[in-house]
Amino acid sequence: MAGLSFLDRGFLDWPFFEERHRTLARDLEIWAGAHLGATHDTNLDEACRKLVRDLGSAGWLKYAIGGTAYGAAADNIDTRALCIIRETLARHSGLADFAFAMQGLGSGAIILFGTEGQKKQYLPRVAEGRAIAAFALSEPEAGSDAAAIQCQVILRGDHYELNGEKTLISNGGIADFYVLFARTSESTGSRGITAFIVEAKTPGFEIAERIQVMAPHPLARLKFSNCRIAVSQRLGEPDHGFKVAMATLDVFRTSVAGAAVGFARRALEEALRRATSRKMFGQTLADFQLTQAKLAEMATGIDAAALLTYRAAWLRDQGQNVTIAAAMAKMTATETAQKVIDAAVQMFGGQGVVSEEPVERLYREIRPLRIYEGATEVQQLIIARGIIKWFQESELSQVKAAEASQLAGGRKP
Repeated sequence: MAGLSFLDRGFLDWPFFEERHRTLARDLEIWAGAHLGATHDTNLDEACRKLVRDLGSAGWLKYAIGGTAYGAAADNIDTRALCIIRETLARHSGLADFAFAMQGLGSGAIILFGTEGQKKQYLPRVAEGRAIAAFALSEPEAGSDAAAIQCQVILRGDHYELNGEKTLISNGGIADFYVLFARTSESTGSRGITAFIVEAKTPGFEIAERIQVMAPHPLARLKFSNCRIAVSQRLGEPDHGFKVAMATLDVFRTSVAGAAVGFARRALEEALRRATSRKMFGQTLADFQLTQAKLAEMATGIDAAALLTYRAAWLRDQGQNVTIAAAMAKMTATETAQKVIDAAVQMFGGQGVVSEEPVERLYREIRPLRIYEGATEVQQLIIARGIIKWFQESELSQVKAAEASQLAGGRKP
């Protein structure tokens, strides 16, 4: 199990962090070392439920929500704390990271757009680990293109009637409630989408299929047939659901990068342990220059990813727009982690592909992170469009300034 080695390297002394972040990281590291390990429980659902309860009772889930009145650590979500927690949990247990992250993502829209009643009803239970949250956005024909949502709700007096399907929904089958997005009008694209809170026991809602994926996490396809949702369960304004979804993802996208950094750090630690102990041709694997070059690339890539991750987290905590910075962090950290973990597997040789070896588990855990909450290709589009817009606006501003200067000069006697 990973220990304090990477905390002792001093990255927490970077200017992005305050003393409370360093204390949080060290306290969580001690707790994780004592409570987390590889999950071999054949009952995945119960293992995940237990992790949520444990994270809640230990007080870590209070960082996944915002609002001290609802049991949160602070009134606003501390993005740096969020990333530190996900990095630490990911180093110890991919399922623990998943359990923590989904409590935040699944309730994030309530934090940002919920009514006072909705916040009081759901957030304290999420923070204490007494209720499991889920974020239901994806559909069979709406993945990266979230605006292609077809799941539909129709207002019928004092309630909405929901019909359609959602798929690849994390915590599907074990969640107590789902923040769900559905189309409320005939408008196409991002217009006409509204967010709702749907209780798992709502009549007309069923788990149509449990989905098995390479990294064992609870996922499911959801089906809604004339499912009645009270108007009071609507989240935010009608037809503004796309804004709700994107704002929620913006908060938690940086934390995906944090988890990727955690996976990568664990892979490097395992690779170092293997390289310095594996005897080959009269020396250790670490004595070979090829191995040293690869370790250097791994370590440098991890630090670059961590710098981008915590820059984005710091910027958000300063109240700045981080759409581009978060996309850069998410893209770089997940792609880097994939390369680092692949290199670690290679160093282990045949042992690296043995089921439940740490590097084999990491190999399965990292792959979905390059897809969910915006695939790498989507992050590339976000970054490119953002910098193009910035450049065009900058050019236009300079042209207008020059024209204004010329006009002012022409009026002089």
